[in-house]
Parts: sequence; structure tokens; C-alpha cells
Amino acid sequence: MLLAGCGGSTSMTTTSAKSGKTIFVAALGDGITAGSPGFDPSHGNAKLLGFAENPQSQWEYWAARKDPRLRFRNCGVYGERTDQIAARLVSCQTGADVLVLEGGIDDIVQGRPVASAARSLRAMVERGKSLGLRIDLAEVVPWNNGYPYAAPRILALNRLIHTIGRTEHVRVLPFYSVLDDPRRPGRMEEAWTADSDNPSVAGYRRLGELAFRLP
Repeated sequence: MLLAGCGGSTSMTTTSAKSGKTIFVAALGDGITAGSPGFDPSHGNAKLLGFAENPQSQWEYWAARKDPRLRFRNCGVYGERTDQIAARLVSCQTGADVLVLEGGIDDIVQGRPVASAARSLRAMVERGKSLGLRIDLAEVVPWNNGYPYAAPRILALNRLIHTIGRTEHVRVLPFYSVLDDPRRPGRMEEAWTADSDNPSVAGYRRLGELAFRLP
């Protein structure tokens, strides 16, 4: 497994794949991709934000543990909107076979229209496809601290994300449904969130083991 951050200075953790063809995955997104608040791929940014540096606080870590073919580049940057994420697509995808796109919650946090976020996500999907990459597009996760205000906006953006998936013929990763608490819809289960904004290690493990799978 290779975890290299491209949201600032580069950090790496390396192990060897045990079997099968190596698949290089570039994960591009916001703090959910980065691993906030338990990890940030830029050590300088982690220190600035007061984040821990626990590599298990990444869905990519758990996905790679489950499938040893996978090598990840973590291009997550805490607090970025979809338009900011899009500006880093070309640098993130270099050498990748698969590009995982995740974003939108910070657009909602900053009061931007969900339609604008969806346009940015679609543009990223189209750009990734033009570069010959397989694309996976992630749902926006529930946001406990934003409940109930943000809940309908998250659901609306996720509907648009699924529309993009259908029309662009790309897989949509069930990040929302894997973390949604069935007893309190629209929020993450308490054990799966670290701070009511971002997943805990247990939450990231669910994303990596249940929401992300390659054939």
C-alpha cells in the first residue's frame, strides 16, 4: 500500500502488495478523503489544524488492508469546496488507474447551492474520463452538527450525484448509506463519528471495507 498526500507536502507509508496486479487509486476530495480529524496527508496541515496523525483514520487505509492489490494516493484537503478540489485533479491523478472523487459537504457548509457543487463534480467526472481513468464518485456523508438544517441539502446533492453516476456511467460509492444511523436518519451513528462532523476510525473503517470495492 502507498499512501501519498498531494494536498500539501507529501507523506508516505509503504507496504508491499501480497498478490495480484497492483491497482493505483488516486483519492481526490475534502477532509473525508484526507481522514479528518484523525489524519491529514499533509503533516504540516495536520499540525496547523491540531489533527492527530493516525493513518487508520483514512478510508483508504482500510480499503488497502482489505484488498492488497490497491495502492492509494491520498489527495484530500480539509475544508475544500468542489471547485477547489477540481483545481487539483490533474496533479492528483498522475499515474493512477482509478480516480475516486469525493466532495460537496464544504459547499453546503459555506452556503453554496448544491446544483453548483454537482456541476463541479460532473466536470471532474468528465475530466477524469477524458484522461482515460476509471472514475468512482462518492456520496456526501451525513453531518451531525449540521442537522437538521443541512440534511435536506445533503440528500438533494446525493440525488444529483446519483444522476451523474447514471448519466456518466460511473459507480457511486455509498458513503452516506454506510454511515447513516437508521435510528436517526440524516446523522452518523455516534460510534462512527469523531466530532459530529467527520468519521471516527470506526467510521472510516466502514467506508473503506463496505463502501469501496473493486471488482
